Parts: sequence; structure tokens; C-alpha cells
Amino acid sequence: MTTISRTAGEAVTGRGAVAAVMLGIFAIVTTEILPIGLLTSVATSFEVSAGAAGLMMTMPGFLAAVAAPVVTVSTARLDRRRMLCGFVLLLAVANLLAAAAPDYRVLLVSRVLVGIVIGGFWSIGAGLAPRLVPPEREGRAKAVIFSAVPLGSVLGVPLGTLIGQVFHWRMAFGVLAVFAFGVLAALVAVLPPLPATRPTRLGVLRDVLRGTGTRFGLVVTFLVVLAHFGAYTYVTPFLEQVPGVGPAVITVFLLVYGAAGIAGNFLAGSWAERRPRGTFAVVAGLLATAVLLLPAAGRWGLGALALLVVWGVAYGAVPVCSQTWFTKAAPRFPEAASVLFTSSFQATISAGALAGGAVVDAGSPSAVMVFGGGVAVLAVAVLARARVA
Repeated sequence: MTTISRTAGEAVTGRGAVAAVMLGIFAIVTTEILPIGLLTSVATSFEVSAGAAGLMMTMPGFLAAVAAPVVTVSTARLDRRRMLCGFVLLLAVANLLAAAAPDYRVLLVSRVLVGIVIGGFWSIGAGLAPRLVPPEREGRAKAVIFSAVPLGSVLGVPLGTLIGQVFHWRMAFGVLAVFAFGVLAALVAVLPPLPATRPTRLGVLRDVLRGTGTRFGLVVTFLVVLAHFGAYTYVTPFLEQVPGVGPAVITVFLLVYGAAGIAGNFLAGSWAERRPRGTFAVVAGLLATAVLLLPAAGRWGLGALALLVVWGVAYGAVPVCSQTWFTKAAPRFPEAASVLFTSSFQATISAGALAGGAVVDAGSPSAVMVFGGGVAVLAVAVLARARVA
């Protein structure tokens, strides 16, 4: 009886820890992509162009790409629980700074802090499932942790956008700061001590990078994420100008998009484990189809909504596909795999926002959709010619 009770208690603790890590990633993802829903408001407030406002997406990604290996290696021997708590505290501070920013430069400083948080928390948290639950529940725990990505779209961004529209964009960041403090309390309460095991050193990262599967994963992740964020960063201006929908309808559209992303995340979880290349190819194909059709079929509200559903399903599957690919390429070094996943993903978010900003400033929101769709087609072609599983 005692053994059964202890096992049940450990199961509850494991589920609580997984949920706390998921909430941490949810807070980070929402903070990172919230500027997409507030882009027009922030640009108007500080009198900057839409492309310049896109720097709110560019800054965190580039900083996260650098912070992922630097922070993980430099803190390799520290307890991972303390590191996660420290990053969430920094996230709360960054959001408070954004809410109080007197000018656009200070707002960008807050986004630099967000980039450090993304790089550190993601690199540690994304690969924690095996340390929190038994092997038989590892796959489900991964799906729960990565569900934070589409949840950030289905709940975080629409709610943040709504708060920004009803009150002010500053209030949206203030609410996120309060939420981050709540996540910090949850991590302190339920996360067990996580002493460093197999510290990630630069030599380990170099060895992992030499693998063919790892290098291929970097290329595919770059193309798919570039396609997505090159277009999605500017989806709000597109919806405003092409189908001509208002702020309330845009919030609903983003909500539906996020719900589709949740479905895509869980659908891809088991498929990616069995057929990573095939799953990734299908996902890239769906993304390419949706984004390329938007300028034509998205001229009407219902057409835009239908394509956003397809887009949501596709992108919801991308993080779990990419992380699974890197993990399979380096099974003995899960934290190193998470570092490479985080760095490649975040660097490409920034590159996508930057490239998309150049296209939208030189052309139009429709042009940026064509750009994103074209890159996704290239990703499909690369996956079709791949010689790895």
C-alpha cells in the first residue's frame, strides 16, 4: 500500500511539474509573439513604420539564438530548477519594463531581456520531459509541454490583443508581468530539484552539430520557420487591408488560428516520432498552400479564416516536429539537442520578421504572404530530396 501511494504521489508531482513548465513556455511564447497582435497600436503610439515595429519580433529571436548556447553552457553545473525560476523572474521584469516604456528604444531593451529568457528557458525546459515523468508517459509529457506554443496563439495573443484594444497595449504587457509572477510561484511550488546531469559543453555542441541529421534539421527548421514568421508577423496588417476586417474580428480569427494550432500539435506528436521526415513534409506543404492562397482567396473574410485554420494546423505541428528531429539526431544529449533547436528556431523567427518587414515596407501585406509561401515550397522540395529518415 505504501508503494502504491508513493507512486501515485510521484505521478501527481510529475504532472504538476510538466504543467508548470508548460505554463512557463506559454508565458514566454505569448510575450514573444504578442507584438503581432499589437503591431499597429505600438507603431502608431511611437510613430514608427510597421517594418520598424517588427523589430519587437526580431530582437528577441536573435538574442535567444545567442543566449541558448551561451547561457546553457555557462550554467551547465547549476540546478535547472533554479535556472528556470530565474528566467521567469526576468520575464516578469521585462514585461513590466515594456508596460512602462517611455519610448520605443526602451521597449526594444525589454525585448532584449525577453530574448535572453527565451534562449535559456527553452533550452532547458524543452528537453525536461524525460526527467519529470516515467518513460511510458514521456511522449504525452512532450506534447503537453509543446502545446504551450499553439496555446500562446489561441489564448495568449488574442487575449493580449483584446486587452490592448479595450484598454491600451501597455496594459497587455502589464497583465503578462503579473501572469509571469504566478508562473514563478507555480515553479517554486511543484518543480523538483533538477541537478545538472551530462553538462552541455561547447565540445558536446560541436559533436552534435557534426551529425548529418542535425545539419539537415537546421536547414529544414530554418526554411519552415522563416516561411511562417516572414508572413505571420504581418498577418494583422494583412487582415486589416485585404479582407478589411475590424479589430474584434481579427481577435476571433487569431483565436481560431490558435485552436487549429493546438490540434496540429497533438496530431503531429505521435506521427513525428514514427515518420519525422514525412510529417515535416506534410506540415511544410500545408503551410505553403495556406499562405500562398491568402492573397487571392483571403480577400473575403471566410476565405481568410479557412486558410488561417489550415495555417494553424500546420504551424502548430512545427515545434514538435523540429524538436523531435533534433532529439532523434542526438539521443544521448537531449539538452544539447534542445539548445540547437532553440537557437535555430529563434534565429529564424528574427530572420523571418526582418525579411518580412523589408518585403511589407517595399511592397504590401499580400507580397509578404507570397514570400512566406515561396520559402515553404522550398522547404517541401528539400524534404522531398532528403536522404535521412
